[in-house]
Amino acid sequence: MTENNELIRSSAATLAGKLAAREVSAVEVTQAHLDRIAAVDGKVHAFLHVNTDEALAVAAEVDAIRAAGGPAAQELHALAGVPIAVKDLIVTVGQPTTAGSKILEGWHSPYDATVVKRLRAAKMPILGKTNLDEFAMGSSTEHSAFGPTHNPWDLDRIPGGSGGGSAAAVAAFEAPLALGTDTGGSIRQPGAVTGTVGVKPTYGGVSRYGAIAMASSLDQIGPVSRTVLDSALLHQVIGGHDPHDSTSLPDPLEDLVAAASIGNVHGMRIGIIKELHGEGYQTGVENRFNESLELLKSAGAEIVEVSCPNFKYALGAYYLIMPSEASSNLAKFDGVRYGLRVLPEDGPMTIERVMGATRAAGFGDEVKRRIILGTYALSAGYYDAYYGSAQKVRTLIQRDFDAAFAKADVLISPTAPTTAFKLGEKLNDPLAMYLNDVATIPANMAGVPGLSLPGGLADEDGLPVGVQLLAPARQDARLYRVGAVLESLLEAQWGGPLLDRAPSLTEPSPGTPSLADPALNDTVASHGGSH
Repeated sequence: MTENNELIRSSAATLAGKLAAREVSAVEVTQAHLDRIAAVDGKVHAFLHVNTDEALAVAAEVDAIRAAGGPAAQELHALAGVPIAVKDLIVTVGQPTTAGSKILEGWHSPYDATVVKRLRAAKMPILGKTNLDEFAMGSSTEHSAFGPTHNPWDLDRIPGGSGGGSAAAVAAFEAPLALGTDTGGSIRQPGAVTGTVGVKPTYGGVSRYGAIAMASSLDQIGPVSRTVLDSALLHQVIGGHDPHDSTSLPDPLEDLVAAASIGNVHGMRIGIIKELHGEGYQTGVENRFNESLELLKSAGAEIVEVSCPNFKYALGAYYLIMPSEASSNLAKFDGVRYGLRVLPEDGPMTIERVMGATRAAGFGDEVKRRIILGTYALSAGYYDAYYGSAQKVRTLIQRDFDAAFAKADVLISPTAPTTAFKLGEKLNDPLAMYLNDVATIPANMAGVPGLSLPGGLADEDGLPVGVQLLAPARQDARLYRVGAVLESLLEAQWGGPLLDRAPSLTEPSPGTPSLADPALNDTVASHGGSH
């Protein structure tokens, strides 16, 4: 058990080194994570499907290649044998893809997403599919049709959203790496509240082919991990041009791993975004953010303040553009071609009535809310007033970024205004829920890359705080360079990784549900099937 505990708490980079040196087998590493899932996921609910047989088969294949030696062993990818979890919005052959919705319950894709093909080519065992807000619509992973995911720091709190399953799986040591999707912060905001690293690459830098679309001009697949270097390693696997994605950038992928290894920020200009901190941000979030600024300054970076005045309109513009695109993208779920089909109880059996019955039963409240809002914004007579105006605001936000990056190499802000809130606390207040994305949305509106890393624990509640870094489009390497330095400075201050201080993973505080509860050792998650 001690050895397994060591394996699940190791970074992906450390595991890769041990596997290459044959100090441990890929089967042992994969089994250790599967055992962890079985032990704790009944409480965390990070996974919707666990891919046991295939994951172990891929791991055994990696071990056989390494044992045989020769050119095949030398050609193995550095991450071969390192297991990974995949957000259940990304299609995979051989596993169900539900998008967290009853309308796709039990559906199996006939093809792999490009990022999944690249994981398979690297021979990374896929542990399973992680929970999410239905069709990625939410900030808390409470809108999943299959139940909420719980934050490993405090099981009564949300893990962020929509990619709370991927973030919780990594934070709970159920997977060393995961894939998420980020439309308005759905990788970075869960990263902030679970103490993990989440990256939204430049729009078009990672193929979206095979990611079930919510808002096509905003969606982006990216890495979830426990360290900045691990995110760089995974980004290197999944990034690069894809002819299947018409929005894919033709640029060759930079050496992101090298950027994360530079080790200094001397002379770099770090811009504080005036509009993304201060009033409305939790005191503990502000305190940790200010400490990060001081650490970067001590490392030789120049701290400058920049103003992005149109960022205050980003939330409103986003919640017109995103539901407009979502209402169009979700029109294909009609009860005719695939997925759920519900027949009307009485009356004529027309396509329109089948579609109405299917969508009424298959979609949850938040999805219906956004479809209605988006359809209204695109309707005749309102298009220019709402959708058209929101696109003009988007242009202004892009111009704000251009002006800011003329003064700074990288921008910095808190990732989220607060720490994780209680499950159910904001479920009936959509506007309060939407405000969680106020700091992350601008990056999606402009297509620039963003990275969230753990900034420490808030004074008020001892829960994780995230620090967000933003760089110009196509300059993802800058994020990894600055992020790795800040991470190193923070860990030196804390005396080790932030996740080592999570009460739900070590000793619980009174009254706090804990993953260390001995009773959980006998709990076997019932996720061997679809859910």
